[in-house]
Amino acid sequence: MLVTFVVLYLLVSIAIGLYAATRVKNSTDYVAAGRSLPLYITVATVFATWFGSETVLGISATFLDEGLRGLWSDPFGAALCLILVGLFFARPLYRMNLVTLGDFFRQRYGRTVELLCSTAIVLSYLGWVSAQIIALGLVFNILSDGQIDNNTGMAIGAAIVLTYTLFGGMWSVALTDFFQMTIIVIGLLYIAWLVGEKAGGVGTVVAHAHAAGKLDFLPALDPKDIIAFMAGILTMGFGSIPQQDVFQRVNSAKDEDTAVRGSILGGAGYFVFAAVPLFIAYSAGLINPDLVAKYKEIDTQQVLPQLVLQDTPLFAQVMFFGALLSAIMSTASGTLLAPSVTFSENIIRGFFPGMTDRAFLRLTRIVVVLFAFGVTLYAMSTEATIHKMVENAYKVTLATTFVPLAFGLYWKRATTQGALFAIGAGLIGWIPLEVAINFGALPEDFILPPQFAGFICSVLGMVIGSLMPQKIRSHHELHGHPGAPGHHPAAQHTAPHAPRH
Repeated sequence: MLVTFVVLYLLVSIAIGLYAATRVKNSTDYVAAGRSLPLYITVATVFATWFGSETVLGISATFLDEGLRGLWSDPFGAALCLILVGLFFARPLYRMNLVTLGDFFRQRYGRTVELLCSTAIVLSYLGWVSAQIIALGLVFNILSDGQIDNNTGMAIGAAIVLTYTLFGGMWSVALTDFFQMTIIVIGLLYIAWLVGEKAGGVGTVVAHAHAAGKLDFLPALDPKDIIAFMAGILTMGFGSIPQQDVFQRVNSAKDEDTAVRGSILGGAGYFVFAAVPLFIAYSAGLINPDLVAKYKEIDTQQVLPQLVLQDTPLFAQVMFFGALLSAIMSTASGTLLAPSVTFSENIIRGFFPGMTDRAFLRLTRIVVVLFAFGVTLYAMSTEATIHKMVENAYKVTLATTFVPLAFGLYWKRATTQGALFAIGAGLIGWIPLEVAINFGALPEDFILPPQFAGFICSVLGMVIGSLMPQKIRSHHELHGHPGAPGHHPAAQHTAPHAPRH
């Protein structure tokens, strides 16, 4: 019966996504839903940006193991990202009438920076989308009581998400997000009420978590812990700002005020509601401690779904797995579309300046299929946890693309040379340390996280490269286009797919 309800739910999601595809008439519809989304859908789709497998399964499992100190990156850093986007990035970027974030880098710094930053953005999605595919495989494995293995479940899940994303693009993402977020809120609140009662009430659960030290959040007063705290929050808080899925959700709003409000409200809603899976997961230890002990040894990510299967009635199971699948698919669809659009627009299209809108739309759909295939293979081959994969995804963008974006918007003296120095210095500061840590070549008391070192180096690279005599100039700078010193990009209004220089 549970499987029947889940299948019906999946069919409804696919039907909504395919209905949305009827609204796609051109590439702007496909990439940005015609820039016409009202506030309530914008809030839902921004909320859905992060509320995926890592929120329901990943961070709840990490909370059981490490408490709030293990969640600095998500939900705290993730919510910070969405709120910062609304406060500082949504309005100027919306005014530029861009297709992708890569278009900003081209207009501000030129083609080379566009290629480098777009490549970094696309690569960052490999682990991010794969985490959603892994979660879908896990859910189908649990629902079938092991009859569907994880890899087969991943293939099924990827095929479902691909079906409606391929045809409907951002329209499918937006409408399914709204439907799925409704299911998430209702389903998880119901489960929280049910298991909370079984565990003795909210006060009992919170008091037990506090006594166990799970609610300790602030770092210890020593340099290593303070730096780890800052790096944990900033990896997602800053590193996920230059992400196409965040940008495309904000950019799909009907006007810039809606983009700003939608991002802030979506981020605040995510921060508040992310506590619900944590509460449910910790309640599991009070309701069924043997189950928690068992799955901590096997896979902590299974604690929440196994609790629901073993200790709740059928209706609760339907609500939970409907909410879980909603969370995963809403995130998976947007994160599948985002790198595909970036790759098509900012990497391939630049080599074919005469490409028509129809050809671009066809190219983007082909890339969506290829990227879905690639991330599914990667998901089947990795052993990383969902939370760790998502956390790692934003290291590359923190070290390479955040500084060119932020300085490009708010520092008029930022130049193409500065952006290239920022990217190069960020990579030099990040990659060697990352490799050294993975191979155990650094002492245990080494206090600087690699991605944080890359971020600091990137800032220094931007400042030094922009202030020193200019040896590298973009085509735009030479001809007085946006990106030259003194030209602020937020004042530009270029149409989507404007002719490239």
